[in-house]
Amino acid sequence: MGIAQRSLTMIANRARSLQAMFPGYFANAKHNHYRDFGFPETITFDQFHAMYARNGIACAAVEKTAGKTWQSFPFLMEGEEKDAESRAEGDIRQRFDDLRLWQKVKEADLRSMVGGYSGLILRLADSKKFNQPVDRVPGGLMGLVEVIPAWEGQLTVSQWDSDETSETYGQPLMFNFTEYAVDSDKGSTNQKNRSFELHPDRVIIWSRDGTVHNRSMLEPGFNDLMTLEKVIGAGGEGFWKNAKAAPVLETDKEIDLADMAKGMGVSAEDLHETMSDQVEDWQKGFDALLWLQGMQAKSLQVSLPIPEHFVAVALQSFAASFGIPLKILVGSQTGERASTEDANEWAQTCMSRREGQTIPNIMALVNRLEAFGILPERDWSLDWADLTEASMAEKFDLAMKMAEINAKLSPTGELAFLQEEIRARVGFEPLSPEEAFRGEPDDDEAAAALGLDPEPIEPDED
Repeated sequence: MGIAQRSLTMIANRARSLQAMFPGYFANAKHNHYRDFGFPETITFDQFHAMYARNGIACAAVEKTAGKTWQSFPFLMEGEEKDAESRAEGDIRQRFDDLRLWQKVKEADLRSMVGGYSGLILRLADSKKFNQPVDRVPGGLMGLVEVIPAWEGQLTVSQWDSDETSETYGQPLMFNFTEYAVDSDKGSTNQKNRSFELHPDRVIIWSRDGTVHNRSMLEPGFNDLMTLEKVIGAGGEGFWKNAKAAPVLETDKEIDLADMAKGMGVSAEDLHETMSDQVEDWQKGFDALLWLQGMQAKSLQVSLPIPEHFVAVALQSFAASFGIPLKILVGSQTGERASTEDANEWAQTCMSRREGQTIPNIMALVNRLEAFGILPERDWSLDWADLTEASMAEKFDLAMKMAEINAKLSPTGELAFLQEEIRARVGFEPLSPEEAFRGEPDDDEAAAALGLDPEPIEPDED
């Protein structure tokens, strides 16, 4: 065999050795990473819900996203211009407050992140069952009796429209609502037991696109959440085992077990069980002394690596999958600049989610209520505080800087900003001509500003 052929044979053998050592890193390798690392290949809603209910990081991501999106509640108004509250707007606001409607809608929004979708069930005063379609609901606003948020696991499609000539082809014809299917109080006397068939007219599907064909926001980072549970669980188990480690009894080669059993007053056959009971009583604190004859008690310690690095990798990966800054997720702040940038980015993310998902779902609810005659037919819109808007402290700081720039330019006779622009920056209305050009306050106005009674005017003496 020539030198070249021997070299090729050696290279081929090395390649086969490397492939055997790292089978998952080479082409055509039959390697299942999910199975090797203990990750589920398919994830059900029950697993998503259990992760949300029992994993602090998963719960924080969902709760903080919903909390930021719903930092304030919207106001349903007529048209796009924000004017004084009309009578219809006031009646709607009061009825929605009575039903706690916005709180229920927020809950549906939260549940849609755990599952692929959630539902908002409408209980109407139309004297019909839940499985019947809706025409017109009498009573106006009082026709809406209750709004019920539902998990994906509670609301499933029981019948699809398979008629290709139908306008609703491929859409659900009937849902099945089972309230106790997702219940933390299973087995208790407080278990929820509502269960019924539900017509699509009586439910709003809350999801990214308004259908049931979506995935949970926890799915991309589910493996990272499992990794966190493994690291945290292994760390806790390791520390517990170290703290509660049973002693290892090492016997001398010259020991006579028969004499030891005789000294303890037991037979040689019962010596092992007696020693185990003695060690157990000593660990539990029943015996202050561990009596050993010709033995040495040693502890078997488990060497634990520092878990912070492994936790940090999984945390960063999950935060990236959920679109939430890490400092916002875990609640730590490492500097004013970093925390401010994270807060601004987080506000923009939640504002984008609100515009692209939350508001379209709310307007679907409004349109449904309008079609049923519960809401009057109007050009409805939402007035909702902007999440990216600066705080009052930031607004006043900017207004102060604008005023300082004007002061520096005053010797030149020029102004960079008008008074109206500075007031608008902090959300104030422009001054009226009377307010803008009024002089110094007189004594009565000064007293009124201080909450004092003005001095009485004495009558002229004739």
